[in-house]
Amino acid sequence: MQTTKNTFQQDTSWGTRITPSGAMFRLWAPGADRVELVSEDLPGGTQRYHAMQRLEDGWCEIETDAVPVGGGYGFRINGGQIVPDPAARAQTGDVHSLSRLVDPRAYVWKTADWKGRPWHETVFYELHTGTFTPGGMFDDIVERLDYLADLGITAIELMPIAHFGGKRGWGYDGVLLYAPHEVYGGGEGLKRLVDAAHERGLMVFLDVVYNHFGPDGNYLGAYAPQFFHPEIHTAWGAAIAYEKQPVRDFMIDNALFWLNEYRLDGLRLDAIDSIEDEDHVPLVQELGERVRAEITDRHVHITSEDARNITWHIERDGDDRPKMISGEWNDDFHHCAHVVATHEEEGYYSDYAHNGVAQMARCLAEGFVFQGEMSHHRGHEVGVSSGHLPPTAFVNFIQNHDQIGNRAFGDRLTDLASRRAVECLQAILLLSPQIPLIFMGEEFGDTHPFCFFTDFGGELGEAIREGRRKEFKKFAAFQGEEQRQLIPDPNLETTFRYSTIDWTMKDRPTYRRRLFMVRKLLTLRRERIMPLLTEIPPHCGSFEVSDTRAFVVSWTLRGGRVLKLFANLDDEPWTVPEGVTRTELTSGELIFSHQRDAALDLSQGVLPGPSVVFRLSDMLQIEDLSDE
Repeated sequence: MQTTKNTFQQDTSWGTRITPSGAMFRLWAPGADRVELVSEDLPGGTQRYHAMQRLEDGWCEIETDAVPVGGGYGFRINGGQIVPDPAARAQTGDVHSLSRLVDPRAYVWKTADWKGRPWHETVFYELHTGTFTPGGMFDDIVERLDYLADLGITAIELMPIAHFGGKRGWGYDGVLLYAPHEVYGGGEGLKRLVDAAHERGLMVFLDVVYNHFGPDGNYLGAYAPQFFHPEIHTAWGAAIAYEKQPVRDFMIDNALFWLNEYRLDGLRLDAIDSIEDEDHVPLVQELGERVRAEITDRHVHITSEDARNITWHIERDGDDRPKMISGEWNDDFHHCAHVVATHEEEGYYSDYAHNGVAQMARCLAEGFVFQGEMSHHRGHEVGVSSGHLPPTAFVNFIQNHDQIGNRAFGDRLTDLASRRAVECLQAILLLSPQIPLIFMGEEFGDTHPFCFFTDFGGELGEAIREGRRKEFKKFAAFQGEEQRQLIPDPNLETTFRYSTIDWTMKDRPTYRRRLFMVRKLLTLRRERIMPLLTEIPPHCGSFEVSDTRAFVVSWTLRGGRVLKLFANLDDEPWTVPEGVTRTELTSGELIFSHQRDAALDLSQGVLPGPSVVFRLSDMLQIEDLSDE
């Protein structure tokens, strides 16, 4: 990485680098016989062609002043097709247009000395740039940062913003992974957002997709078919050939690019279980180790999504610090919480339908639900032991973009479950020692849908619309063609507009009440829970489950402090079993009680439903009780 005063430029093996002689342009094109740099004269638009030097292993490069900063450029393959730079920092138009040469040193950072925040202080707020505000741009997010900081959020997590086909979409169909989407405000807008967030003490994370490219605007196959394994199929097409060094460098450089040049505080690696890695060193391992080794002057963090319930990538060192990945998105917690609240049993929820309360308790105490047990939905054993890891190795949530948007109508938990059940789950989420994540609008109980939406036309648009409807054919509510036709068309602009947050809702009485509760919970987390989330001993969690829908979870945290959760998620009251003394139910300090009188009732041996109680004790107090 090159730095001057308050400016940053990440050197990458692909793409461009500003030099004293103009700029260096590099492209890996092992499938092309001849590659030329295309420059576009301004303002007339005349294109000129410049032969690129052929190097070993398929690399082509040229250093020239033919393209001014801000000018358009691309690559002509074998004298015919002109393609954009796959590592372009910006485009002159959409994903099919010429790329635009950018000097990343032009932006002067106000917060160049930002050191980040430690992982245990993380409270995620996941948002989609295009639907978070009516304006849908990075600068519009800036206007909401004070609100988020006051709420108690410490990290905003942006859904993918790398350039994708069309103007609107979730972002998981990105094809130009180094170029922030121009519709959102491009690279300059993203830097202003990160700068403004850091001024307010907020971290910024970015969701990145390294398991596939989108279907519109990916030209890699025209000059580098070796980038993919056509014989290895994933859910999104041919697997990426990560055993080839230029391919691996493209992605690892991309991670360092976002963290260094854009000063991001962390990345979320999407669906790493879908990376078909043929190399003896997994991409995630090398990426994590490189980030840890190369960025040592500030806090940076990486999270991952992986349905396999593995732990090798989130293991800690002897000082309780992540070796590679800071935290794993824990779908298990979401699934059992969702089932308990809604009683849904179809799809992957079937694995949690008959024992959801016990599974939630185990998840809170030990990490994963499935730690080697048979998943009947998946048809095989899933997971490994996870109880030795600290709770902070897991990112928990009761809603996120996937779990809302992958429903047929994009309905939120607030629309699917009782208010009391949702509030109990939010208390469990925000006061338990795992890293919490809430989805935009969740803090005030937004009931607007967050639908799946795209912006593709022609045959591709038709295929996506029909494919989306066929996905739900296996569900009872959509067995008939007439019912499936009701599922929103992802390509209609109205589907996108319906998914935009309505910020007037938070000022209405019912929603204002929920917002007050979440703000209170996050204040308690900051003041009482966060200081205890480092130096946590292994196997810190334990749990007990009643024969109804109640459970108790205990965590031994820093300094031997014991956090205890009593939860009854049933509508009926839970009578504490005989043998449990009143002292055990009232020892330590009351941190939170919902409903308000639940702690008082618990002291009398009954926990009303639904309700939760959190208490904090010293280990010595617990030992004294056991002696009695």
